Amino acid sequence: MLADPSHPTVAVVQSSCVENKQQNIETAFSAIRHAAGQGADLVCLQELFSSRYFCQSEDHEKFKLAESIPGPTTDSISRLADELKIVVVASMFERRSAGVFHNTAVIIERNGEITGKYRKMHIPDDPFYYEKFFFTPGDLGFQTFNTSVGKIGICICWDQWFPEAARLTALSGAQILIYPTAIGWLAEDKLSCGRAQVSAWQTMMRSHAIANGVFVAAPNRVGVENHIEFWGNSFICDPYGEIITQAPDNSDATILAQCDWSMIETARTHWPFLRDRRIDAYSGLVRRWIDD
Repeated sequence: MLADPSHPTVAVVQSSCVENKQQNIETAFSAIRHAAGQGADLVCLQELFSSRYFCQSEDHEKFKLAESIPGPTTDSISRLADELKIVVVASMFERRSAGVFHNTAVIIERNGEITGKYRKMHIPDDPFYYEKFFFTPGDLGFQTFNTSVGKIGICICWDQWFPEAARLTALSGAQILIYPTAIGWLAEDKLSCGRAQVSAWQTMMRSHAIANGVFVAAPNRVGVENHIEFWGNSFICDPYGEIITQAPDNSDATILAQCDWSMIETARTHWPFLRDRRIDAYSGLVRRWIDD
């Protein structure tokens, strides 16, 4: 049992990645052990933690990185979660079937069992983020997973820019929204608008925390991989959007924060955004654009 189920300690792991998949897994497992040793009840890994960010080119060879779920990596995480008695959220390149691949986050309980998985719904196609080549859009919807540490909602990276995703996940009961992420600077952008990009990224997720009265945890990658310098800055914030803890932009880090679930009740009753929603007036949201 948790020492205090109403105040679980959440850890976010931010790390740089190398070409060797097993080395990346060992780095993540070492960080998980460290976090557990510091009292973490829930550990969240970054997007596609077991490899370098391979979506920078449309390379068919990279499909070999994908695994089934359950599979070898999730089996190893399950053993570790059971040993340390922690919950782990891990982002994977999922091979569902021949020609069907997903960007998937898996939730593994303290007893090593897979509680559920979320498949990334919004798939980007930007310079050096050619994810539409690799990933089929998610088909599991926006979900909350009941775990021993609380009700966890997960979205992945590009999902974090969409208020609709955060809202629907929160409405399904989430106490914390977790955003495994791989976002960074292109060299030509860093000097001109780098800090503004980081600020916009954090502002979006902090606004999801405020608008929905939930905690938010965002583990991001760090380090230079080909064309992208991942900007780290992983953070955890409370339902008022206040950043509790934040990692640097240039080094591996594991950060921890205790989350007081009672803050959700207080935030939602004092800022009753959910109460005052005009659900009768939002039908236009299911349209691509509202014409004059």
